[in-house]
Amino acid sequence: VQLQASGGGLVQAGGSLRLSCAASRNIISLNVMGWYRQAPGKERELVSTITSGGRTNHADSVKGRFTISRDNAKNTVYLQMDSLKPEDTAVYYCAADCGPLRSWGQGTQVTVSS
Repeated sequence: VQLQASGGGLVQAGGSLRLSCAASRNIISLNVMGWYRQAPGKERELVSTITSGGRTNHADSVKGRFTISRDNAKNTVYLQMDSLKPEDTAVYYCAADCGPLRSWGQGTQVTVSS
């Protein structure tokens, strides 16, 4: 499956952004979809995931601020990011798991200014 991420940008601390990840095909069969991020000089880390059944998981650093959701009719997963902090600055990647295979999107830059 091909994934197209969008929605990144520059925002002030405390602001909000919504990322979108559009899949090239029906996402119902994808076990897990999620968002990861990689800041300069750091390893890629998990941000949020959502299963085909709608169960969500968030990293402790974003709990209460980020919300992941999926629209199966639009083959799209969203990441609503509120109360953004400078430490949220990173390239955000969407990913999709289908069995043992993981597909990655191209990444979208999120920059939060203080």
